[in-house]
Amino acid sequence: MPLQRRLPKFGFTSAKSLVSEEVRLAELAKVAGGEVTMASLKEANVLKDSTLHAKIILSGELKTAVTVRGIKVTKGAREAIEAAGGKVED
Repeated sequence: MPLQRRLPKFGFTSAKSLVSEEVRLAELAKVAGGEVTMASLKEANVLKDSTLHAKIILSGELKTAVTVRGIKVTKGAREAIEAAGGKVED
């Protein structure tokens, strides 16, 4: 049997998936202070140090007002942040 049929199949892995992560609303409470940036998320061990891109998604509850700077935010997460008294700055 040929070699390519004896080896297991494997697919394509995007290099971007290795350096991007999703952040849930509930994880924003771990950040000290009211400002959420990439650096503050890494300091709070919410993101890995190798992460280059992050996006906040609507999952969980946010009870404190936070200011999000320099991080992408989904539509539902933006509404939840603003409903809690926070704001999103692009």
